[in-house]
Amino acid sequence: MDDQRDDGSYRGWADLVAQQLAVGHPGFRYANLAVRGRLLPQIVAEQVPRALAMRPDLVSVVGGVNDLLRPTFDVGALHRRLDHAVARMRDAGSDVLLVVGVNPTARSKTLTRFMSRINALNDAVADIADRRDCYPVNLFETTVFDDPRMWAPDRLHLSSLGHERVAGAYLQTLGLGDGAWREPLPATDPVEWWAARRDDVDWLRTHLLPWLGRRARGESSGAALVAKRPALTPVGVG
Repeated sequence: MDDQRDDGSYRGWADLVAQQLAVGHPGFRYANLAVRGRLLPQIVAEQVPRALAMRPDLVSVVGGVNDLLRPTFDVGALHRRLDHAVARMRDAGSDVLLVVGVNPTARSKTLTRFMSRINALNDAVADIADRRDCYPVNLFETTVFDDPRMWAPDRLHLSSLGHERVAGAYLQTLGLGDGAWREPLPATDPVEWWAARRDDVDWLRTHLLPWLGRRARGESSGAALVAKRPALTPVGVG
């Protein structure tokens, strides 16, 4: 779920993790096949075979959040599909990182409506991680992502700060970092009520209504996007 930008200046959590993994490993190579808006069936059909063909030592699989926002969400089918994909990767010799997603209840009344689905998805991911001997990156049991500064203006994708903290969680899971990513950001002055309501109206007009319109038309915000790093290539350090 990297927040892709056209100017090439943006670095998502996967880029940050790859840069750290490359330290001291001159031959390290990295690919990022993620495309915003993809549903899990698309990820399994389009991205998993490409990942397997690369024969990677380590793979991160993130999927299911876009699915749970759809009326047709079926956690049983999603569980089976993700489990099968992970099993293929493990059988091919790859270590796999899976993400137990964040808890949105403190920051978004809209997303709280999906809490039963979020819990079901997280339970499925945790089950697969345990049975398939994967690395579980647990973002749920922390409050740092309650801070709105961790999120982009659309309130669904991560901000640069959010990506940095997720990268920290990945690195700690891999034994390459500490728990500093959990530390809260410095406090700021409280947002006045009228300013918060103005931001809510802006968000409604700029992000929620267009999102609902795309859903009604069966469109995806990532329909025209492609993977930003489709092949294994060396990673610059520094």
